[in-house]
Amino acid sequence: MTNAPLMLSISGARGIVGESMTNEVASTYAHAFVSFLQEKLGRTPTLCVARDSRPSGPQLQQAVADAFVACGCTVTDLGVVATPTAGVMIHALNADGGVIVTASHNPTPWNGLKCLDGDGLAPSKEEATEIIRRFHGGVSLPAKEGGSLVQNSQGHDTHIAKVLGVIEPQPIREKQFRVVLDSINGAGCEAGFKILELLGCDVLHLNGEPTGNFAHTPEPKEENLTELCDAVVKFDADVGFAQDPDADRLAIVDENGRYFGEEYTLALSALQWLSKNTNTSCASNLSTSRMIDDIASQFSCSSYRSAVGEANVANVMKDKDCSIGGEGNGGIIFPKVCWVRDSLSGMALILDLMRERNEKLSAIVNSIPKYEMLKRTIDLEDLGGIPAIEKEIERLKVAYANENQNDSDGLRIDFDEGWLHVRPSNTEPIARVITEAKDSLTAYKLANRVQL
Repeated sequence: MTNAPLMLSISGARGIVGESMTNEVASTYAHAFVSFLQEKLGRTPTLCVARDSRPSGPQLQQAVADAFVACGCTVTDLGVVATPTAGVMIHALNADGGVIVTASHNPTPWNGLKCLDGDGLAPSKEEATEIIRRFHGGVSLPAKEGGSLVQNSQGHDTHIAKVLGVIEPQPIREKQFRVVLDSINGAGCEAGFKILELLGCDVLHLNGEPTGNFAHTPEPKEENLTELCDAVVKFDADVGFAQDPDADRLAIVDENGRYFGEEYTLALSALQWLSKNTNTSCASNLSTSRMIDDIASQFSCSSYRSAVGEANVANVMKDKDCSIGGEGNGGIIFPKVCWVRDSLSGMALILDLMRERNEKLSAIVNSIPKYEMLKRTIDLEDLGGIPAIEKEIERLKVAYANENQNDSDGLRIDFDEGWLHVRPSNTEPIARVITEAKDSLTAYKLANRVQL
C-alpha cells in the first residue's frame, strides 16, 4: 500500500513509514502531546517512550524522545516493550504519560504513535481530539532547558511481577502445561515467553525474536494462525496463544488446534476472574459478544457497555469500578495490572482457569453458551456519506423504540433473539453492521433490518 493517508483517531496516529509517517510527523505529534499535558497539568510533564519491534521503530522513537527532551521533559526510554508493559511502567515510574511507537496489528510498512496518560490509560475521545487539533495546528513548544533522557530495562520483569502478584503462580506451575506461543517477532516475545516459563509451562515459542519481521499477517485471526494451530497438535500442547505485534491482543487455540475466535479471550478471562470475585462488575464495548453478559449474570455481576475503543471501555470501567473488561478483539483490560489491553494477564487468567477446572480447554469453551456473530461493512461513498448512516440510525430508533437501545456509538439494539449494532467507521467511509444471535440465520435476519 502506498500513498496511504495519516490516520488520526482515538487510537493515535498511524501511517506508512517514509510517506505519511515520518520523523517530522512523530516530532510534531510529540509536541502536540506535551502541549496538551502541560496545559492539563500546569507544569512540564515527565514522560516515557517505548516501541514495538518494527525496524522503523528506533528512528521514530528517537524523534519523539528528542521532541520531549527539547520541551524540557524528563524522559525514560523503555526500549522494545509491549504496549501494556509501557502502561505498567508509566504507573510504576509515576510518570505523567508516554508514547509507544507502534502500529498494533498493521503490517510492517506501517508504524504509528499511541499516547497513554499518567494512569497508563489511552486518552479519551475528547482528549484525543484535542491532541489531534494541536497536531494539525503545528503546535511547537519553545525549547526549554532541563530535559533529560534515561534508559530503563525493567519493563518486562515489572510487568510480569505485577501479573504474578495477582494470579497465584504456584498452583499453575504444578500443572506443567504444554503451551505453544506465537509472538510474531513482536514486542511481546521476551515477556510472553518469560511469564509462561515462570508459570511452569513447557513452551514451544514460534516467531520469538523481536525483529519486527512478521512471520505472517500480524492480526491474530484464524487465517493468519495456521502455523500455530498445526504446532499445537504436533507439540501435543494444552493450549496455543497468539500475540499481536504490540502484545495487547491475545488469540487462543485449544488442544485440538482449533481457533475458536477472539471473542472468547475476554469471555474465558472473565469466567475465571468473576467466578472468584462475585458481586463485582465488568465492561465491554457495544460490538462484543453477549457471552460476557451471560458470564457476569452467572456470578451475580453487573455488565456494562461502552462505545467501541479501548479508552472508552477503560473509562466505563473506572466509572463503574469494574474489576475486568475488554473488547471482543482479544483485548483484556485487567486494572489490577494496567488500564490497557494486556496479553500477559490474559494468558495467566486462562491458564488459571484450565488449572482450576481441570478440564481440556475445548470442554471449557464448549460449556459457554454459543452465539453466532455476523459482520458486514457498507460503503457509504455512493450513499451520500455519513448523513446516510445517520438517517438510517434515526429510522431504526423509531422502528424499534420499544427495544433496549444504546446510542453512545452509532446504535445498538438488543432484542430477545439477539442484538444489532450499526456504527460509522472512525477512519473509513464505511458503516459497520454487527449482529449476534443463537444461530446464523437469525443473525442474518437481524442484519437485514439495516436498510442500506
